[in-house]
Amino acid sequence: MSRWSGKDKSQELERLAEMAGEASAEAAVAMEQAPSAVLTVPAQELAAGEVAPEPVAGPEEAGRAEPPAAAAPPDLTAAAFFDVDNTMMMGASIFHFVRGLASRNFFTTSDLAGFAWQQLKFRVGGRENHDDIKSHREKGLSFVAGRTVQEMVDVGEEIYDELMAEKIWSGTRALAQMHLDAGQRVWLVTATPVELAAIISRRLGLTGALGTVAESVDGVYTGRLVGDLLHGRAKAHAVRALAAREGLNLRRCTAYSDSSNDIPMLSAVGTSVAVNPDSGLREVARARGWEIRDFRTGRKAAKIGVPSVLGAGAVAGAVAAGLAYRRR
Repeated sequence: MSRWSGKDKSQELERLAEMAGEASAEAAVAMEQAPSAVLTVPAQELAAGEVAPEPVAGPEEAGRAEPPAAAAPPDLTAAAFFDVDNTMMMGASIFHFVRGLASRNFFTTSDLAGFAWQQLKFRVGGRENHDDIKSHREKGLSFVAGRTVQEMVDVGEEIYDELMAEKIWSGTRALAQMHLDAGQRVWLVTATPVELAAIISRRLGLTGALGTVAESVDGVYTGRLVGDLLHGRAKAHAVRALAAREGLNLRRCTAYSDSSNDIPMLSAVGTSVAVNPDSGLREVARARGWEIRDFRTGRKAAKIGVPSVLGAGAVAGAVAAGLAYRRR
């Protein structure tokens, strides 16, 4: 079997990233315009000041923003985009999700081991050919194949309460509230499944979420991704696609992230903020004059609860971690 050339592989990855971004933006707009079980509270109502209760996560340097006496008029051309893992939340949302699914016996040990091997082979081995790449994309969310979307939404609500609510950085949450108070809309942008991302967004009183879109037919997951994980350049594509649909002026928008993998997204907007940055992003932020916010205690270079492979948005690491959790 012949292997792809570097150019062919790069073009294919870019095509999949663009497809993932477009699919995510389409899903975000659909959820905002016609809220479903995933997004049951209108974004307009939340933006007006009726914010869901906010969990507090540990001591931080930033205080919580006080709600304004009166809602600011809507600012329709400016918005804010927040990464989730280690930016809005301690650790990786997909890890917490997989851990919750494992505790509910959604997987067998062989399921997890097989999925982790396929993902690690693609991400680390560097030996993929055309069929390997196709197989990787088709199995990107194979652990939900055959499950209904509503089932994942329902269990996602439970897992948020059990494992995520107490891990929200209140300093980052305050930054999001600052944009809401200014009449701007706020979206999460994450590699985690869009249904889970929408739950996190709704619980925090935000506008919506851009996340990885898993293909479904008649409300049942096929186990394949639409495009690719919403990671790296795919996030930038998603932000641009959403801006086009919502009439946003990206020069007036702000993006927040902890990871150098999100430099494409941070570079797509007028104002970029590094939150709890990894060493690569900290270096770029200093070089480009971007603001840096660090809400962690202890050594600033230390990441909390996420191995570096997860910082790259790899579901493989999350599933492997879920397997380790199951074995313990």
